[in-house]
Amino acid sequence: MTVDMLPANQPETFYQGAGRIAGFRNVPALPDRPEDWVGSVTTRFGLGPSGLSTLSDGRVLAEAIAADPRWWLGPGRTDTGVLVKLLDAGQRLPLHVHPDRRFANVHLAAPYGKTEAWVIVSARPDAYVHLGFARDVAADELAGWVTGQRTEQMLDATNKIPVSAGDAILCPAGLPHAIGDGILLVEVQEPTDFSVLLEYESFGLADGHLGLGYDLALQCVDRSRWTPERLDHLRGAERLLPEAADEFFAARRLHGGDRLEQGFSVLVVVGGEGRLTGEKDDLSLRRGDTLLVPYAAGPLRLDGQIEVIRLAAPGLR
Repeated sequence: MTVDMLPANQPETFYQGAGRIAGFRNVPALPDRPEDWVGSVTTRFGLGPSGLSTLSDGRVLAEAIAADPRWWLGPGRTDTGVLVKLLDAGQRLPLHVHPDRRFANVHLAAPYGKTEAWVIVSARPDAYVHLGFARDVAADELAGWVTGQRTEQMLDATNKIPVSAGDAILCPAGLPHAIGDGILLVEVQEPTDFSVLLEYESFGLADGHLGLGYDLALQCVDRSRWTPERLDHLRGAERLLPEAADEFFAARRLHGGDRLEQGFSVLVVVGGEGRLTGEKDDLSLRRGDTLLVPYAAGPLRLDGQIEVIRLAAPGLR
């Protein structure tokens, strides 16, 4: 076997889960932890090694890849290029922003920003996300909101978007957003933990500016108006995510009968059950499984009444 059935990897964080990850996964998981970092070689900002995944045999994934990058990633690659999480919003998350690659390169000495996307697994009735400002917001107005921690004014200026199971939404770097409570989702993103928190006080935090100070950190915020038409372009039509996501990661929804081309990826089984087979692998899968597929697995095939989200660095089909 080359494909690895992953254990849960739930780093401690500042907001609450509601037991949805423990209910979803088929392995032991902590009911109060709101995130499961799947196939992660990324550490929490300033808190490493927290965030790093271990394999089913106990090895740290980042160390295994460093020892044999070609087996894991294929020729010419030295990093996974992607971070996948399960996220269980037991409460509304704070309004926050992720920097883009240009900002991260200049100010955080990193090649990646944090464009991300969400695939909703389950959601309570009337679930929602806050996404982008509904009007243009001046720099001094935003700074005043953050300095005074005027949460209500910040949220009132955003678009409140209904979501339900099966929805998929791209969240570009720079776009203010907050996931509402009662949602379990699969999140794919660039492999960083960079977040600028516009609200932090009510979450028991002293600040959220990545050590940059807010004068600089707020420069990464997209303060422009996001109309319904612009927001519509953040959803896929005939595909899971819009073409704008292709620069940052690959994401596909797969079903029984679909073939997986060779390449490193993370699989999250979001519905049903079936089998994953290849030259070296034959695994039974069911809803709640998360798997790590190395390049060495070669081409694979899914069979059964099953729905899987496949996530990878850009370029994998």
